[in-house]
Amino acid sequence: MLQPLRQGLPPLNLAAASDAASCALHARYEAVREARQFTRGTLDQWHLGERFDDVCLVVSELVTNALRHALPANTPRLAGPEPPVRLHLMRWTERLVCAVRDPSDEGPVAREAEDLSDDCSAESGRGLFLVDSFSDSWGWHPLAGALSGKVVWALFRLPQP
Repeated sequence: MLQPLRQGLPPLNLAAASDAASCALHARYEAVREARQFTRGTLDQWHLGERFDDVCLVVSELVTNALRHALPANTPRLAGPEPPVRLHLMRWTERLVCAVRDPSDEGPVAREAEDLSDDCSAESGRGLFLVDSFSDSWGWHPLAGALSGKVVWALFRLPQP
């Protein structure tokens, strides 16, 4: 089920995006709440508030994974000069993409579905399963050029206007 690991973003003309917004997130506990608030405001501005629940769940999981698994243990938790995680929201006529950039070159690791059902009381480990369940597709790719790290993205199809 979680096949799309290390899959590039589907063909999208980034220059043709109807709207785009991003926010920097510092490595602190409030970052996930800030990402949800940013997502709510952006989707409301784009008149996509009805998609908030699914998109917000996915954004929360992607940001949590970036903060929990992609930052070195010695990453300062206080506001530094350059926040280590960035959330990007991009909208086209029929698609919405949520992308989270982090400094790690390591790809996300999804637990197998049977592992998830074995431990019903586990408090973590279901993030990518939720991303897969609530988005239309998802994947990740390493950054190229001067930027190091990776982007983990999720795509949502939007109803035709």
